[in-house]
Amino acid sequence: MIQGDRISEYLRQLTPQARSSLLVELERLEACGAGVPGTATMLENLRAELRKGGQSHHRVANPSRYFFGPVESLLVDGAPEHDNSGRILRGSLAAIWEWISRDLLPTMTNEYVTQMRPLIAADKQLEIRKVAAAFQTKVVTYLDSALGSSDGAARARSQLATYTASCVAYNDLVKLMCVLRKRDALAKLNDALPKDIVKLDGVQVAKVTALLDAFRKHHPETFPFALTLVAKRLKTFWQLVRLATKAAPSRNSVDIAATPYAIAVSMVLDRLEDKGTALRAALKTNKVIDAKELLVEIYDAEYELRVGIDRLDQSPWGVRLDGAINRIGTLIEAEVSKFPKEVGHVLASRSLRSRRSLAGRLSYFAWKGRDVLSSGVARCLKSVGQSIIRKSA
Repeated sequence: MIQGDRISEYLRQLTPQARSSLLVELERLEACGAGVPGTATMLENLRAELRKGGQSHHRVANPSRYFFGPVESLLVDGAPEHDNSGRILRGSLAAIWEWISRDLLPTMTNEYVTQMRPLIAADKQLEIRKVAAAFQTKVVTYLDSALGSSDGAARARSQLATYTASCVAYNDLVKLMCVLRKRDALAKLNDALPKDIVKLDGVQVAKVTALLDAFRKHHPETFPFALTLVAKRLKTFWQLVRLATKAAPSRNSVDIAATPYAIAVSMVLDRLEDKGTALRAALKTNKVIDAKELLVEIYDAEYELRVGIDRLDQSPWGVRLDGAINRIGTLIEAEVSKFPKEVGHVLASRSLRSRRSLAGRLSYFAWKGRDVLSSGVARCLKSVGQSIIRKSA
């Protein structure tokens, strides 16, 4: 039997959910730059199989999708090592569902699936939500007991490891429990927040902060997820740091770190590093235009962090930012060096470099001098900086 036939035969022996889990896992490794050699044929077969069955592996298949409904707006696609209390990796859901349905509550899950299928076919949304909510409550109640001891937690970790190599699946399970407990409060906040936030500044910051403060007063343990709801609405992810700087008595990194909003800075750094991972993958597959867009976002995020937070370089955030930017700089230098100087490279263009050049520094000093310079001088410096950027583009 040739290799392609052996792969097809192996895949046919897996359940549809197991095939979906396998595809998620392989694509996660590929996105992180740690793809397994020789899996191209398997990836192709898995994708074709899911398309044929009308499934989408990025959205967990019915009826499990309704079980995970409350976390849908909180899911992120990122590297497992960038783990914080406000994010749940989309890739963890398939493994968690497999574990619940096979190891934790197989009989109860089967009853839930059997009850849901005709409701889904008839599109009875009210009944669907009721049944899903009841099952969510049962699962959380059971998990509270199952994970309440060190032995139970260890067993859960071990069983989850049979469905994914991700190191954060268990952490995402715990976060899932937290979200399901507060699903109604999070849904209410989700409806109250602005649908899209193009610019998180001034009035918008005040409005969003008021909603978040009210939520945190009653649900402090779920506050990081509230920040994630805001982050998902932002046109540019790095604007989230403005909530942290607004909440502190000063923009000093020490003062910011002492506020409940400090995690917003870590979230921005997570996204910046995720962009770096995506940049590496884009360069690996010669998607240079995508790489350029990612690099612009990375430089913009770096600028916002350095300008928005005083003494950033003296904080763990600054150390982390320096490390990320240095790794990205090394990556870009390696890419650009592949081409002769006379040919040039889009990632070495003047428009990109200007974000970290004189124009950027002039805007930086104008912002930093807001308390000692007149507003007219500050605007002048910013105008000069913007003019330089336009001319260098």
